[in-house]
Amino acid sequence: MATEPEPQGPARRSPPAQAVRTAAGHALRTATAGLPVPPTGRGLSGRGGDSTPDWLEPAMAANGIGSFDWDIRRDILEGDQRACDILGLDPDRFDRSSAAFLALLHPEDAPVVSRRVERAVAELGQCGAYYRTVHPGGEMHAVRFRGRVLADAFGRPSRMVGFVWDATVELHKREKAGELAALREERSRFIKEAARALSEAVTVRDVARVFTELPLPGLPPDGLVLASMEAGRLAILGASGYRSELIARHDRSPLAADHPMAFAVRTRTPVFIADRDEYRERYPEAWEQLGAGTGRSSWAFLPLVVSGRAIGVCVVSFDDDRELDADERTLLSTLGGLVAQSLARAQLHDAEHELAASLQRVMLPRAVPSVPGVTTAVRYLAAGSGLQIGGDWYDVVPLPGGHVGLVIGDVQGHDVHAAGIMGQLRIALRAYAAEGHPPAAVMARASRFLADLDTDHFATCTYAEVNVDYGVVYAVRAGHLDPVVRRADGSASVLPVAGGLPLGVDPDEEYRVTRFSLDPGETVLLCTDGLVEARGMDLDTGFDRLCEAVAAPLPARDESAREPLEELADRVAARAADSSEREDDIALLLLRWDGPSGGRAAQQLRRRIGQADLARISELRGELRDALRRWQVPDLIDTAELLSSELVTNAIRHTDRDAMFTARLYQAPGQGRARLRVEVEDESDLWPTRRTPGEQASSGRGLMLVEALADGWGVEPRGSGKRMWFELSAEGPAPTDGRGY
Repeated sequence: MATEPEPQGPARRSPPAQAVRTAAGHALRTATAGLPVPPTGRGLSGRGGDSTPDWLEPAMAANGIGSFDWDIRRDILEGDQRACDILGLDPDRFDRSSAAFLALLHPEDAPVVSRRVERAVAELGQCGAYYRTVHPGGEMHAVRFRGRVLADAFGRPSRMVGFVWDATVELHKREKAGELAALREERSRFIKEAARALSEAVTVRDVARVFTELPLPGLPPDGLVLASMEAGRLAILGASGYRSELIARHDRSPLAADHPMAFAVRTRTPVFIADRDEYRERYPEAWEQLGAGTGRSSWAFLPLVVSGRAIGVCVVSFDDDRELDADERTLLSTLGGLVAQSLARAQLHDAEHELAASLQRVMLPRAVPSVPGVTTAVRYLAAGSGLQIGGDWYDVVPLPGGHVGLVIGDVQGHDVHAAGIMGQLRIALRAYAAEGHPPAAVMARASRFLADLDTDHFATCTYAEVNVDYGVVYAVRAGHLDPVVRRADGSASVLPVAGGLPLGVDPDEEYRVTRFSLDPGETVLLCTDGLVEARGMDLDTGFDRLCEAVAAPLPARDESAREPLEELADRVAARAADSSEREDDIALLLLRWDGPSGGRAAQQLRRRIGQADLARISELRGELRDALRRWQVPDLIDTAELLSSELVTNAIRHTDRDAMFTARLYQAPGQGRARLRVEVEDESDLWPTRRTPGEQASSGRGLMLVEALADGWGVEPRGSGKRMWFELSAEGPAPTDGRGY
């Protein structure tokens, strides 16, 4: 083949300035500096001098191979037309220098080509390279070349001759392979992120939210549906990309046997539909029923299979026709498996929590009874983990005489067993309190009851009996927390209560009673330890936080449309619910003593004293003192306390029966002074006998004291038993209370 003539004239097209690699060209020139310039010829040298053999030209043309010749010393490049076409250059515009040639290459490839050519020149060897170049139209092409350096007569590098051929097909393959690799990496990352997100989903609602927000890489869906199968009906758990009315219309609807969803569930294999025609052809009835109105053109129905059982199906749909390849189908099938496992776990979680919630609702009282004179509020906060059921409980028990009992407790453990024990203990303690037993006896009997159950569980508990007439509280504590009291001035503090062993530890444990009083508007708060104890928070810190919350200002009852005690309960519960440190259930019980009507205590005190409960006499004396002080007759306290103690003691010691004590303040007709009448009733027909004891006798003076100190006394028969009474007159005028006393 004849050599091509050397282009004449200046270059008419310069390479882009940003692509010119002058440094690389300078390196090539530097590699051959100092060498003598050989005589130059034009074109490529071939067999027989200046021509290419006739047999070679057809072979090169058929394979699209071009040739080049680089005069190293003069830095002049020449090539045939095929080489120019492959490189995408115009011979008349190319200045034929190595720098101009390097400027045509991709910036990442030019240094590589330069280094390899430089090494071949230095070693008088051969080199080859793969590089990318941009044609005038802007399209990217790839080229491979192979060249050999020829020496002159002095053994120095003179020329490089070689071949170039188009490698754009290879470039496209590499680009496609790179895109596929990037897509596979993105899909692998997506599967990992989806698995993490689904593993963190706790409830069915969480799973539906995560699924409908998934961005599928490489095939973004236009619609997503997650549904479970319930008795042959489609229960839609979550959806995106569909109108809400369309979802509502098909939710809980029966699924036709030939529907692709039903087929996927029945066969436990995915169903892929590439276009609407395929849907209509394969599932004609389902198409008329569901498919035609969705506005989609292709679908993937993925069964959710767990342990060989299909529990639902997820649908991925597209607006355009789409024939999913093997990788895409594998991706969707893998996603279906992840969703199935997460959904099965979430359904079990929801079922367990619904069972726990139902059991807890049965165990705890449905409503707190309303008792005149007091206002109550209760809250129960389940723990944030587990079955959300445990042994915490509260109760409000109406007591004889219009009083009220408060119970707060916590059975050891946090499971269904603890909840069962709690239910039994709550019922037993409520029964003991409703029978009228004093607080210490209620707690002792509850402890024996729990010990008799032989469950290896114990329980902490606080029981408080509130005298609604006078605001007096009798509290008993069995290993539980002390109550918190909010006073009338808005301050709040922990009120120490004498404590005993938890219930069930020692059946013979005797509990002490602590007595304290409330003024009208003051509140007592009982709670379980989850409110004041947590990881990283000790008991003192917890009580300080609780008292701070309780002491915060509250609106007055006549200034707020909502009950202030409910707002206080919400405030305390909200602080506990927002705490990240909480790990236990919380039971909360608040009682505010509103005081008697008109701001004055009722002028009658009525109490039952058990035959074996001598300690109750001391409590009765304290109640009588408080009552007379509230009735504004303090001058009667000492005498009334002494005589009442004598009558009650005689009744329970000498009759072997319980006694009913009643004290009432009234105004005698026609008199301006108040009179106190005290009555003690029993069921014995044995009447008291006045005795004359000796100087050394330790008893027998009761009736003598009554006769000497009372303004009047006597014994009256009843249908069964008798009633002893005495009256005392107050020194001042009778106080008025607006009720005729």
